[in-house]
Amino acid sequence: TSSQSPSQSFAFIQRSQQLKRSAWLTPAQHRLSSGLPMNIGVLFVPQQEAWVVERMGKFHRILEPGLNFLIPLLDRIRYVQSLKEIVINVPEQSAVTLDNVTLQIDGVLYLRVMDPYKASYGVEDPEYAVTQLAQTTMRSELGKLSLDRVFRERESLNANIVDAINQASDCWGIRCLRYEIKDIHVPPRVKESMQMQVEAERRKRATVLESEGTRESAINVAEGQKQAQILASEAEKAEQINKAAGREANAMLVRARAKAEAIQLLAAALAQQHGSAAASLSVAEQYVSAFSKLAKDSNTLLLPANTGDVTNMVAQALGIYTTLTKPQAAKTPDEVPPAREDPQPPAAELLKAEQASSS
Repeated sequence: TSSQSPSQSFAFIQRSQQLKRSAWLTPAQHRLSSGLPMNIGVLFVPQQEAWVVERMGKFHRILEPGLNFLIPLLDRIRYVQSLKEIVINVPEQSAVTLDNVTLQIDGVLYLRVMDPYKASYGVEDPEYAVTQLAQTTMRSELGKLSLDRVFRERESLNANIVDAINQASDCWGIRCLRYEIKDIHVPPRVKESMQMQVEAERRKRATVLESEGTRESAINVAEGQKQAQILASEAEKAEQINKAAGREANAMLVRARAKAEAIQLLAAALAQQHGSAAASLSVAEQYVSAFSKLAKDSNTLLLPANTGDVTNMVAQALGIYTTLTKPQAAKTPDEVPPAREDPQPPAAELLKAEQASSS
């Protein structure tokens, strides 16, 4: 290498870098077998890359980006690690859910090399190891969930897979940034059942909404009728109050005044000569009129023993009237005059004459 010119050395360095980049663009299973940059003493490491150098078969150091010097023949570039974020497609795999439904699922894994030394000596093929770990973790996490929860808890499922990968890949110097599920393939019969379930759920929602609409309509109608009845009763109450305060009040006053005048006239008439006879005649007429209306509304009657004795009944009524109208002056027993038989009042004679004429 000491006999090469500077231009040849620079061309060799460029060629080695191109080989290294093409090695990272190849699949994971062919990277370790790809060519590595040769040690020519002066090396230029690109940004976001780490070259692991061994001296006489033992780890020596990690070359940083930029200009680096090595000892030819003694130092050897053993691994080239990219510090960029790497995207890996997780192959499609089959997994069984908690309710025994087989799903075909694939995903995308985003990871980054955090420690080039552990990534070089901790595992043989870091990308293959992380891919297998992602598949096994996915199967175990899907086995804990039912089919409906798989679609609802997709984000939590991704987070659980990332945590499980980071716990296992810590000793490999690799950190998983995120995991995303791309496609979930459901068996055709299960897919048809899910569609039928969705249609049934939509019909149920439509029926519930329709019943709720009917219920709300009935409630609104009932509330309207209630308010209408309340307003009508309030209006009727106000009308009755207005009537009572207006025409009926005046009518009651007029009737009261007329009754008072009639009582005054009756009292004046009774105070005149033969007023008691006229009162007896009026009571007898009312008694005969009331007796003629008996047994018209009901067949059950309670009558005194002397119902037909009109004279006795009128005499009792007049006796009650005389007792109520005579003065309530307190008298001693000595002052009370001896009882005597009063002649029959002329009213009784008039009643007997009237009965004889009618018979």
